[in-house]
Amino acid sequence: MIDPEPLPHLPGCYLFKDTEGAVIYVGKAKDLKRRVSSYFQKRDLDPKTSALVTAARDLDFIVTDSEVEALLLENALIKKHWPKYNVRLKDSSRYASIHITDEEFPRIHFSRRRAGGGSFFGPFVSARERDYVFSVVRKAFGLRTCRRLPKRACLRYHMGACSGPCIGKIESAEYKERVVRAGAVLRGRTAELIGSLKDEMMDLAERQEFERAMELRNEIRALEGLQYRQHIERQKRFDEDVLSWIVEGETVYMMLFKVYKGTLEGKEEFVFPGSESFLEEFLVQYYSENEPPEELILDEELDEPLVDFLYLIKGKRIRVTVPKQGEKRKLLDLARKNVEIRFFGDRKKLVALQEALSLSKTPNVIEVFDVSHLAGSFTVGSMVQFRGGRPDKKGYRRFKIRTVEGIDDFASIGEIVKRRYTRQKEEDGEMPDLIVIDGGKGQLWAASQELRRLGLPIPVISIAKREEEIYALGRLRPLPIKRDDKASLFVQEMRDEAHRFAIKYNRILRKKSITA
Repeated sequence: MIDPEPLPHLPGCYLFKDTEGAVIYVGKAKDLKRRVSSYFQKRDLDPKTSALVTAARDLDFIVTDSEVEALLLENALIKKHWPKYNVRLKDSSRYASIHITDEEFPRIHFSRRRAGGGSFFGPFVSARERDYVFSVVRKAFGLRTCRRLPKRACLRYHMGACSGPCIGKIESAEYKERVVRAGAVLRGRTAELIGSLKDEMMDLAERQEFERAMELRNEIRALEGLQYRQHIERQKRFDEDVLSWIVEGETVYMMLFKVYKGTLEGKEEFVFPGSESFLEEFLVQYYSENEPPEELILDEELDEPLVDFLYLIKGKRIRVTVPKQGEKRKLLDLARKNVEIRFFGDRKKLVALQEALSLSKTPNVIEVFDVSHLAGSFTVGSMVQFRGGRPDKKGYRRFKIRTVEGIDDFASIGEIVKRRYTRQKEEDGEMPDLIVIDGGKGQLWAASQELRRLGLPIPVISIAKREEEIYALGRLRPLPIKRDDKASLFVQEMRDEAHRFAIKYNRILRKKSITA
């Protein structure tokens, strides 16, 4: 089964792959870990999802800064891989663009396909912003929306939303000039157009052409409002590679983002021994086998000979950019965030937990205990082991409660802790760096008493479900750790895994009893 533990609690996209490494499903999530985990926790999956879970053998993910970016990335990845288990919509495979046709009196309308003549603008990230931009541009410039020119004026003309080309209220040349202005706005040149319109308005006012000057004033006001709300996924005519890395010790951890025509479509990961010239060696080897992009976005400048080498491969000059701010800087920061999460996320959780609990060393091995029962029957205990911040399934253990009758979580916790570490002590087995108990002060006390009797000075804490409060020995009140802190989230994650494992064993015993 796929292990969702390496995934962070962040927005992004996840990719399920089959035994051959082919992408069979692409999904987006506000919380990657919770979303992917849900596939393996639900018992009543629909047939299609059940088949997906059965076929999935590997998992990849890309972290984004927001849900909107995850949505865009999902759309791009689906169109790139055409996964078997994704819905393929014939009419909605793209976000809508605004289309201005190339007729004598061009019309403006929405289009999901870039077919036919004219100009396309977008696609738009937000339907709300798309509708707003469309409405402002259509009204400001009086462009028609009708499929065919009617023989008489329609309601839009009488409402002042159309310039009335159907009844000859505007000449073709003037109408096309408005179309040119509308195109400039949709390309993002709003500020430039506003400046020229203000100059033209002043000239008209000086010539006492006040009616036309008022029309331009209304256009300017509409465009000034639009200037602050225009959010378009702008089309680029070139591809970009975004490269970020972290050097840890003698190892380089690198992430390469592939950006095609302005849309992030995938990533590649690399881990290799470091050296003083590791970047140059990587670029030479990688682009000797792969097509270089038109633009390479990095954290540092390249030497001129290396740029010349890339030029010889590509046949034209490759732009090397080291951004300090703006959209490209955000892409570079996103790539670095993915490096940190992909290669160092588990380590950060351990360090955060060590600092929050004031431990003398990093808790590399953590064992977590929970108890499950059904109204006092079929009482079982579970122990899950986390090693290096990730579940170590080989270290999982489950227990049938032997010495406790009825509902007594304190005594049940005490029994399984005693059995676990008595055996470990007798067999000279590995002891954990930290023990976590699912429960409050009562469960914590029961576990600590058994450890004291065994003479094991292992740090032990407990976590209470309702408020996610963390308790430690010698303190009457919970530790001052907020429930959304990294350390608390990690403890909750481990507790949830122990709870899941305990419930699973409880269900197995109940099913066997019913069958018998």
